Amino acid sequence: MIAFSRKPPVWVLGLIPLAAFAIALWVGRFGVHWGDTFRVLFGLEGPSDVFRALILRVRLPRVLAAACVGANLSVVGASFQGLFRNPLVDSRILGVSSGAAFGAALALSFTSHSLWVQAGAYTFALAAIGLVMMIGMRFGSSALVLVIGGILIGALFNSFLGLIKYVADPLSTLPTITYWLLGGLNGTQWSDLPLLLTVSGLGLNFFILLRWRLNLLTMSDTEAQALGVRIRGVRNAIVAVGTLMIAASVALAGTIGWVGLVIPHVARAWVGPDHGRLIPVSAMLGATTVILLDAVARTALPSEIPLGILTGLLGVPAFLVLFLRFLRARGEAT
Repeated sequence: MIAFSRKPPVWVLGLIPLAAFAIALWVGRFGVHWGDTFRVLFGLEGPSDVFRALILRVRLPRVLAAACVGANLSVVGASFQGLFRNPLVDSRILGVSSGAAFGAALALSFTSHSLWVQAGAYTFALAAIGLVMMIGMRFGSSALVLVIGGILIGALFNSFLGLIKYVADPLSTLPTITYWLLGGLNGTQWSDLPLLLTVSGLGLNFFILLRWRLNLLTMSDTEAQALGVRIRGVRNAIVAVGTLMIAASVALAGTIGWVGLVIPHVARAWVGPDHGRLIPVSAMLGATTVILLDAVARTALPSEIPLGILTGLLGVPAFLVLFLRFLRARGEAT
């Protein structure tokens, strides 16, 4: 087990996402005094109408979306790692992200309206998991069958996505599809949030309520069944709810990798493998990570950096460090 030698106190967990939230509202291309930011949030007089519109209509919905996306990816990644007993599993293992990417690309081939793009991504994400579940029902819903089914369905939708990109107009549609696939939260509006907030809230509560069953599912199926867990029903419920959370996130933010893989390992190193603590800590760390990365994405360069690029640049070395710590803990590396 990887563990930090000096763990921050528990109360820091609540301050970290709050601090990230405040920083993301404060920083940006247009400077806003931190005092004016809090005056706007609490409805006090002082800031101009322009600053109020900037905070309330542009930055606030974007930060809320970033928090939900980060929490969803991290919680589902942590849950799937326990469910499939594999530390290399993340939310993309069941082909949901590939289905969502194809649905968004298909919608972008006809229109750039965000509602249709989100609807296409959401629809085909659910179609992907539906096909995986059909494979599971036919051949038994074991973890191995679901993983293999997810890999196959993901490869199928990736092929469909390649076909869409091949026939897309290279001067207009193809760049739009490519940019969307890189991930990002630019253009997020309040109208985009109701579905995401609802799915995120219900999904996070679901996984917290199921925390002890997740602990049992990390054991073998025989042991978990002997302790009273209905393996197939619980596994299917976890996969279904996790899929809804990932579909809602990908439909709005595009494909964002590494968060669902790295953050659960950081949380596990912090609080241990008990899902009663792992789920909420993963949610808070995931929300904090995406909020801060999104702030960097919109401020670091004159043009916005796609969020998926930043998560990859930071996720690869972060996972390498965690993996080396794991090897050292087992005595397999020096």
